[in-house]
Amino acid sequence: MAGSGMCLCDLIRLLCSLFIPGLVVSGAACLLMVVFVLGIRLWVNHKKKQATPEGKDGKKHLVVAFFHPYCNAGGGGERVLWCALRALQKRYKDVNITYVVYTGDKDVTGDQILNGAFRRFNIKLSQPVKFVFLEKRYLVEARLYPHFTLLGQSLGSIFLGWEALTKCVPDVFIDSMGYAFTLPLFKYLGGCRIGCYVHYPTISMDMLSVVRNQSARFNNASFISSNPVLSRFKLIYYYMFAYVYGLVGSASDVIMVNSTWTLNHILFLWNSGDRTSIVYPPCDVQTFLDIDLAEEHRRSEHSIVSVGQFRPEKDHPLQIRAFSTLLKRKSVTQKLKLILIGGCRDEEDEKRVAKLRKLCDELGSPVEFKVNIPFEELKKHLAEATIGLHTMWNEHFGIGIVECMAAGTIMLAHDSGGPKLDIVVPYEGNITGFLANDEESYAAAMDHILSLSAEERLQIRQNARQSVDRFSDQEFDGNFLSAVEQLFK
Repeated sequence: MAGSGMCLCDLIRLLCSLFIPGLVVSGAACLLMVVFVLGIRLWVNHKKKQATPEGKDGKKHLVVAFFHPYCNAGGGGERVLWCALRALQKRYKDVNITYVVYTGDKDVTGDQILNGAFRRFNIKLSQPVKFVFLEKRYLVEARLYPHFTLLGQSLGSIFLGWEALTKCVPDVFIDSMGYAFTLPLFKYLGGCRIGCYVHYPTISMDMLSVVRNQSARFNNASFISSNPVLSRFKLIYYYMFAYVYGLVGSASDVIMVNSTWTLNHILFLWNSGDRTSIVYPPCDVQTFLDIDLAEEHRRSEHSIVSVGQFRPEKDHPLQIRAFSTLLKRKSVTQKLKLILIGGCRDEEDEKRVAKLRKLCDELGSPVEFKVNIPFEELKKHLAEATIGLHTMWNEHFGIGIVECMAAGTIMLAHDSGGPKLDIVVPYEGNITGFLANDEESYAAAMDHILSLSAEERLQIRQNARQSVDRFSDQEFDGNFLSAVEQLFK
């Protein structure tokens, strides 16, 4: 889909094509632009020399910056950021390094961000971090682009990246949120060594497939999927975007991806296999290992627990309908309840929860909603649950799935993406969980799990708990440091 690299002229032509579609840049014009860009590069380097602090030995600090505009969000992506910083500070504790985080969280102080990381993830950094607060984070918010959202957010990230670059020019730049369009900016104008951690590709071949097959999904509205002309137009737009996405992504010197599913898409789109490796995200499995797996023998009812933010892609309606189908099966005699645990970010999420409650009333299903609950309450529900439920199609990884397995629930996830390829897979030849893909198969799988004896369920739970060690903080630290080592040579 894209070449193996990009020169400065390629970058200029790319930027011109983005802002002025159809413009053909001649050799002379390209040369003038190169001179202009080199002038900017000299200015940036001068700014960098003035700003870089000196250590006690008189040598300049190495400046390592992470681009993470939502670093105070408290999700799995943020846990990757803080674990990465902790690993680097431990590994390079005797090196003069200034650590920088570009963030758009202007409503809090740096100390409050660090305290939040400690409170949410129990991660405390051993060295200071400099926060560069960005004013233009709104440029990457989806609400600003009701149409052509991918393109709008990507172009917005270029402007946000430019603001970051002019405020602090690092030696090493690591994008830890997936803003690939910032990579050429920092490489060619900032002269930085570039790394990135990709949680989810901005566009994937699956997204292209959905549009090509005219399938209705949360990111492909029914009025488009039902119209051949609109579908064709969107497919062309997606292919053009995928090509440009491949070009900008290939500017990275080190590429880390969070799962096999993400790896397959990035390898195809970025064509950078020699620089790409899987670094599974750090999951706090240790926190759940004190849960007694033998507790099930004393349960009077079975609870089925879903953990995930109330967003459209999580497909909570499928969980509710599958549970309703399960309750109608004659083989089900146990007392059951479904508990949906998740976070609400804004008013849209709250409206989504209200619609889910209405669906439960229509189906007459006994479903409990636990919104924005504290961690200890979450842990209690996982300790009491028999089944962990997850229904997102093509989940790129699934930290919540790993946590459920560590807690001892029997996981039932979607037969796609990270759960299928990396997590709910046999461990030493033994079953660690189950997969399904529609209402009937989910109901059948839950029925099967409930029909097993307590001893059979215990064996599956033990297999699952043993299998998630490979997603621990320690495994992440080693793999992350090995991947980024060349950026520090």
